[in-house]
Amino acid sequence: MREELEKLTEQVMRNGQAVISGIKSETDRLLDEAINLMDDRDRKKTWSGIDSIQQSSAPERIVPGCIVLEGGSFRGCYTSGVLDVLMENGINLQTTIGTSAGALNGYNYVAGEIGRAGKINLAYRHDRRYFGPRTLAKNRGVVGFDFLLNEVEEEIPFNRERFEDPSRRLLVTVTNCETGQVIYCEKGVTPDFQKAVQASASMPFVSDMVEVDGVPCLDGGCVVKIPYQWALDNGFEKILVIRTRPADYRRPPESKQFMELTERIYRNYPNLVERLNSQSEQYNTAISELEELQRQGKVLMLCPSGSISVSTLEGDMERLGALYLLGRADAKLMLPTIREYFGIKE
Repeated sequence: MREELEKLTEQVMRNGQAVISGIKSETDRLLDEAINLMDDRDRKKTWSGIDSIQQSSAPERIVPGCIVLEGGSFRGCYTSGVLDVLMENGINLQTTIGTSAGALNGYNYVAGEIGRAGKINLAYRHDRRYFGPRTLAKNRGVVGFDFLLNEVEEEIPFNRERFEDPSRRLLVTVTNCETGQVIYCEKGVTPDFQKAVQASASMPFVSDMVEVDGVPCLDGGCVVKIPYQWALDNGFEKILVIRTRPADYRRPPESKQFMELTERIYRNYPNLVERLNSQSEQYNTAISELEELQRQGKVLMLCPSGSISVSTLEGDMERLGALYLLGRADAKLMLPTIREYFGIKE
């Protein structure tokens, strides 16, 4: 099974130039084939290729610039694949900013932990300590952050010394539920940064609000799904944006049912309701701006080259594994472009 998936990954890479030219059908077919390799009679609790993820430490070299990580819940498995390839090739950008799942991926990227983010999601997705109803009582949400940010270190070590190194910056976005505005929280600046990471990934409707410096907060993606504007505002001339949706994706308008649910659940937070009910407009405007910025050479975007249908709370491990492999394949294909953009010599 693992060997077959690895072969398909190489095929995806070989067909990458066609994808860049706008011909996606071949990549989509290969991805569907990878997903269909799973045994429908026994949907496993971990990805069948989990042993192919080898943990190691990224080189110490730091590259000037900023990497921006989109959220997307378990679509973040794509980002994990991308970041593993970047780290394996010594592309450790000096500043990282992420939203939601992007914040969690950035947490491991800044620590130089190759393979760790992918291994957690692809091995522990169905672990009751990490995800599901059992976490509601302890963490007031479907994600077990006590396990994810602390307890899992007993099973998958984390280089906290490297993470705390001030030479690499990490910022995460959270949504102020009272004002409906984004708050940028930074490692080494925000007093309880782990609480900020938790808030950044606390999805609305399935998580309680998390207090950050006394302010009730939720997922930063309620307001800013791709926090590239912070990088621009702070003067970065080289910005790499990792997205979790294909380049041509546009978010559909919020349904009447969704808006009614938002107004009912968050009726005491009108500014939050307004932002949640206008997410599609915010997102689609941001994508148009990013496309223009890329044409001007101000940012470089890396987007999934194929389509894999993954729900917000996806539990199909073969789909998530295929998404991780797609991230690795796309990153390998883009390595020459990324090196040229940042002026990195092999």
